[in-house]
Amino acid sequence: MENKNILISHDDIDKSYEKLKKDAESYGYNLNPDVEFAKSLVKGLLINEKRYGYRVCPCRLAAADKEKDIDIICPCDYRDKDISEFGTCYCALYVSSEAVKNTELIHSIPERRPKEKDRIKKTDVKEYASNTLSFPVWRCKVCGYLCARDNPPGICPICKASKERFEKFM
Repeated sequence: MENKNILISHDDIDKSYEKLKKDAESYGYNLNPDVEFAKSLVKGLLINEKRYGYRVCPCRLAAADKEKDIDIICPCDYRDKDISEFGTCYCALYVSSEAVKNTELIHSIPERRPKEKDRIKKTDVKEYASNTLSFPVWRCKVCGYLCARDNPPGICPICKASKERFEKFM
């Protein structure tokens, strides 16, 4: 599947953001109070929806197989426990009311997804990426955040680590 130039409109991002915000509130959660950050995650969800056919978490590496990715389709299976324990989900899209009041509670959290669920082999990822991505993949060495772009971001959107803390993953 060719995914090199997936375009997502600001209108689509805004509409999806508002729907997710309403859904989150109906479950007693909130979206990250940093609206720009939250919308960047929403954009990632929309890109993944176009790429894979489902909204897999933009902060995790997808297998491009819905059966293998079912537990990380947003909202992921780990959201409730993460918010209960840490005040935020893994990617920090969903946060608790306490985290909205005290944004210092929003920080990188441990990955809860069991290793055996992460069925993607690095060789499979490299093969998939070499056939579909037009950019290298960068990984934050602090929190594991992945992004595909020419250069690493200046600051990790998850844990706020500087770009020096990124390594070329592929």
